[in-house]
Amino acid sequence: MTIKTTVVGSYPVPDWLAALPSEQALTDAMRVVFKIQEEAGIDLVADGELYRFDIDHPDTNGMIEYFVKPLGKVRSALRRADVAQFRRDQGMSFRARPSAVVEGPLDEGTLDLPADCRRARALTRTPLKFTLTGPHMLCKTLLDRHYGSRPELCLALAEILAAQVADLDAEVVQVDEANLPGHPEEAEWALAGINRVLDAVRTTPAVHLCFGNYGGQTIQQGTWQKLLAYLNGLHCDHVLLELAHRGNWELPFLRELSPKIRLGLGVVDIKSNVVESSDQIAQRIEEAVQALGEERIAYINPDCGFWMLKRSVADRKIRALVEGRDLFAGRK
Repeated sequence: MTIKTTVVGSYPVPDWLAALPSEQALTDAMRVVFKIQEEAGIDLVADGELYRFDIDHPDTNGMIEYFVKPLGKVRSALRRADVAQFRRDQGMSFRARPSAVVEGPLDEGTLDLPADCRRARALTRTPLKFTLTGPHMLCKTLLDRHYGSRPELCLALAEILAAQVADLDAEVVQVDEANLPGHPEEAEWALAGINRVLDAVRTTPAVHLCFGNYGGQTIQQGTWQKLLAYLNGLHCDHVLLELAHRGNWELPFLRELSPKIRLGLGVVDIKSNVVESSDQIAQRIEEAVQALGEERIAYINPDCGFWMLKRSVADRKIRALVEGRDLFAGRK
């Protein structure tokens, strides 16, 4: 069995794309992102999420606003009272403003993830991963004036995302949840929402979980041990976890992960500009294999997306990821 390599999703927005954005420039930039991964030897590539970046919301890199602003019955023009109400929610203290306000029963509006996936699919022949933000994090960033409870809002978002996911043409569809690890008390209703989305995936469903990243800072605290019941309840093939930045001390807890769920092992620290050596990455893989068994590891990957790093650093970390995997494979 060969452990495969993949990335989590995002890539640094090229300066020239931000300076002069256009559909052609976006397509060219996505070609570059794919080419960098392909030349490095990444087995499962992602499109870099470049089309989602919103310069007005750099704190979440478009992983929120891109999904909620197109929805029907959502108001993105915020009033002072909206902001004041949202700031009273301590669970979302890293955001100063809500992403939008829900004013009625949600519908998909103009959101069109299948079109995004078709654009990416046309630019690479390598196995493709398509990523999207999960319903738990999306509902946490919204100010709800209709549903009356977060579980209900989460399920409404899940239904919309599931309908979109059912039309995606990608070898792997990955749902990202970056707020839940810091709020394990919400795991039960969050699980119902994400599984609705995962069940709609026609190919291979995956989940990415992390503790957040902004400027190299961890956004929230928590442990994987507190999320074991949630992890074991996921309807997915594999789950990508942040481990490199945290250290491998949590590996023993992951032995309790259900055998039906494989791991995407975080072996590249995206909160650091230091580029890992192939030896370091091979050692992290070896530690995980000793603790869990090689058959449990589907992929090695970065802890999270690369969007906050310089391109030169991200590119070298991508190459190191493959070189470390190859070194580990050669040592067996």
